[in-house]
Amino acid sequence: MAHEHKLEIFRGLLKFKSNERKIWGVFTVLSIVTVVEVALGIVKPEILTVNRFMAMKLLNWIFIILTLAKAYYITWDFMHMRDEVKAMRRAVVWTAVFLICYLVLILLIEGDYIYEVYKNNYIKFTF
Repeated sequence: MAHEHKLEIFRGLLKFKSNERKIWGVFTVLSIVTVVEVALGIVKPEILTVNRFMAMKLLNWIFIILTLAKAYYITWDFMHMRDEVKAMRRAVVWTAVFLICYLVLILLIEGDYIYEVYKNNYIKFTF
């Protein structure tokens, strides 16, 4: 018994005629998000690098949010989580999202601590 995959993305906003076109559509969406990330990384708008939220530059928050959104979307479409039972989707996707957020939080806290130690000259820069 064949299982038909859904040929729309963004809750039916974009519909495709075949699986091949859907793959190219998803590829285009993910490419656009990646181009935005790279452009922001190259340009580094001053308003996003000067202002801070929770001890981190707004540009870093944008990178983290866009990366998590891409990871979620890749899991959703390419790993066919949209076709699974609701409990299975939540168990897989939300567990990964929370673990990734926790890892990012720990890395940022530790990185900020090390930066402050070097910045306040408790330890001299040797590199």
